[in-house]
Amino acid sequence: MKTANESPDAPLASPVSSTYDPSRLVFPVVAAVSFSHLLNDLIQAVLPAIYPMLKEQYLLTFTQIGLITLIFQITASLLQPAVGLYTDKHPKPGLLPLGMVFTLVGLIMLAVVNSFTLLLVASAIIGVGSSTFHPEASRVARMASGGRYGLAQSCFQVGGNAGSALGPLLAAAIIIPRGQGAIGWFCILAIVGIIVLHKVSRWVVESHAAIKARGPVNLDNGLSKQQTTNALLVLALLVFSKYVYMACLSNYYTFYLIENFDISIASSQLFLFLFLAAVAIGTFVGGPVGDKIGRKQVIWVSILGVAPMTLLLPYCNLFWAGVLSVIIGLVLSSAFSAIIVFAQELMPGKIGMISGIFYGMMFGFSGIAAAVLGAVADVTSITYIFKLCAWLPLLGIFAVFLPDMSSKKH
Repeated sequence: MKTANESPDAPLASPVSSTYDPSRLVFPVVAAVSFSHLLNDLIQAVLPAIYPMLKEQYLLTFTQIGLITLIFQITASLLQPAVGLYTDKHPKPGLLPLGMVFTLVGLIMLAVVNSFTLLLVASAIIGVGSSTFHPEASRVARMASGGRYGLAQSCFQVGGNAGSALGPLLAAAIIIPRGQGAIGWFCILAIVGIIVLHKVSRWVVESHAAIKARGPVNLDNGLSKQQTTNALLVLALLVFSKYVYMACLSNYYTFYLIENFDISIASSQLFLFLFLAAVAIGTFVGGPVGDKIGRKQVIWVSILGVAPMTLLLPYCNLFWAGVLSVIIGLVLSSAFSAIIVFAQELMPGKIGMISGIFYGMMFGFSGIAAAVLGAVADVTSITYIFKLCAWLPLLGIFAVFLPDMSSKKH
């Protein structure tokens, strides 16, 4: 399927239409997939948000906490490139609501299971839902972008980040006081997501017919095969540095605050919410800025530029730890939309596959890092892993090897 740069112009409320203008942003569609991303990632964020409760209820070690994250992230990552590659050749808009159905099933299990093994199974099913949702939803955001790829990808990604930020807050308000069974209330959100994504899938079906009628698009990125490969490897390294550090904060920040500053679980969740809210804001800003000044510049500043703050964080008091975590979230998160669009521009004929690979790497690196860091924390300390991961943003120096794509846009 050659849809890398096509964007149909049709309102979401009336999904059947044959009139498209690739230069116009179809904002209702972008907003719909962004909202669905919010619901999807809010539900997923419930899992790490209730780790302290599960640890106490099931007497889990940090290694077991890491394994729960690993199972979720691995199932979420391994399937994504395969789903994206398949849908590049055989578009399947129905995968959008189907992914949310998997998430709903996993959520129901998470609310009722009573053993560590079944917690792992529930986590795996939620991961399958994520791997089914992300590649196709990312493609839809690009289809509806009207050429403003950074803006559309930021809107899509910020939905997910907003959901990740709201997840711990709602978990603290709903689940922590009432117990594991209260997770069932979040099933309502999954059902809403299924309804919205069903409407989006109908719009996409009509879009493909109009795109085919327009004929093939230019798929030359202006680079040699070796240059393209090298650039993709650099982007993969940057995703590694970003998401291993993010895994440290997302999964163990609450434990770090509780251990070092003796605050309550509820208070630690508020700090986590502030960090994740900053991540959402930074993500939204990064895409449009990349459209204007270039994605390479955004990637360079957002990853390498955050290194001084990550190095200072483990030595700060509670107030400054909160301040620095917010700044880190704002700056570091601005990179991912730019990275995704940069990768899509490198492989314009394989949007689904490349989106699946990079979202898969995001989940995969995060999951492996969570398990490894949990094991390291068991034999050292939570503070130690924060000091160790603080050096990772220095890998941002490798952004210097990325090609300048500003003159190679399609």
